[in-house]
Amino acid sequence: MLDKFYKTPQKSAYFLILVLAIFSILYNAILPLHGDEAYYWMWSHDLQLSYFDHPPMIAYLIYFTNFISQSEWGVRLVPVLSMSISSIYLYKLTALVSDEKTALNAVVIISAVLLTHAGYIFATPDAPLILFWTLSLYYSFKAIFEGKLLDFILAGLFLGAMMISKYSAIMLPLSILIFILTKRRDLLTNPKLYLSALMATLVVMPMLYWNYAHEWISFLFQLDHGSSDSYSIQPWLILEFVSSQFGVFTPVFTWVLFYYLAKEKLYFKDEKLYFIALSVVVILVFFLYKSFYVSMAPSYSAPAYIGGAILLSIIIKQYELKKSFIIGLSIAIFFTLLVRTALLTHLPELQRFMYKTEDVVARMYTHAKEGDRFYGAHLTTAAYIKFYLPNHPDTDVAIDSRYSYYDMVRDESTWHQNGLVLCRNDKREPQLHKYYKNVELIDTYKVWNKRTFYTYRVSNPKQIEKK
Repeated sequence: MLDKFYKTPQKSAYFLILVLAIFSILYNAILPLHGDEAYYWMWSHDLQLSYFDHPPMIAYLIYFTNFISQSEWGVRLVPVLSMSISSIYLYKLTALVSDEKTALNAVVIISAVLLTHAGYIFATPDAPLILFWTLSLYYSFKAIFEGKLLDFILAGLFLGAMMISKYSAIMLPLSILIFILTKRRDLLTNPKLYLSALMATLVVMPMLYWNYAHEWISFLFQLDHGSSDSYSIQPWLILEFVSSQFGVFTPVFTWVLFYYLAKEKLYFKDEKLYFIALSVVVILVFFLYKSFYVSMAPSYSAPAYIGGAILLSIIIKQYELKKSFIIGLSIAIFFTLLVRTALLTHLPELQRFMYKTEDVVARMYTHAKEGDRFYGAHLTTAAYIKFYLPNHPDTDVAIDSRYSYYDMVRDESTWHQNGLVLCRNDKREPQLHKYYKNVELIDTYKVWNKRTFYTYRVSNPKQIEKK
């Protein structure tokens, strides 16, 4: 059976991708929406050139999947399609660099690791980032090594799409620039390169204009979000980041990849491998540096493992690491199945911001009266109230909270009106009394031993003078 699997590598790879996509669609229908996903879904109903928290691509993609379904699985078609198309182009790129059997191994590796399965579930900006990172890597590779005009144009368009997916996408153009400066300076006199850059700029320009019109507010937020006021090195944060890479890509695969990247000078001598290696190393080194000072989520470096899976499959072939491949694959599948199962059976412990959110909103809605407005005490609470309420009415954040999309779009003159406020974990009477004369706790709903929701009825808004 295994011989047959490798006898038709392209069919096997695409079949594996299809099976994983169908499984993920069914799996995603069971899980309630995370607050962040509801927040991005809300953006899809108010399309803009960009948003305070992130570039706009996630909203654009959810906008199109809304035509299929606005249920949980419909919203999560974005990550399923993104990861599936990314896997197809991972296969195509690996086949260009090596051969089809190695390309199949790359797909098997990326399909097994925990990081990928998280990517199949959550509709966040990481989904379009992975999609357009892979497409950009593929067409940039073809443009540089085959020189066709169409590939340069497509590379530029996909690089632009990647840049309006998530700001960390800048790491790929940086790695391509390093490659050109160190290996292919002849491209600097090639008009096709500048046409590609023009295509990327045209795609990115609306997002840049939005930021310019809003005094670069989104750039400044992300700069502050991923930075620290202190430049003192935090060793435990470095250890946390490095160890997380061994977790999300499995200890065996991560060790083999890092070991041969550090050991072999081959990747500098071979231009094609060097091109792929830069897409791995540049982003990993950047976030490793950032981890000296602030905590870095494992997902930040996720795009590195597109090139990482390609290199790993080539390393396994070149050094005949069949045993390491089997052990690494077994570990990856075991932990992926373990987490996939646990996410269904132990949702309260693993993801408290998803657990019973639909029930919580339904419980709050039983207290609604005609004309009520609906509020959350946090932006994600307000977002999933909108998602789960009938007819998806507009919601807002009732108290002072961190600046967000709500602050940018709301009409201050009609912000506080009579209605219901849903708070999670903490009572909020003092904050609500700042804006309302009458604040009444009307319901307490405990959905888990560590998670309690409070519903308030608020009325008689106060007149607050704006500073």
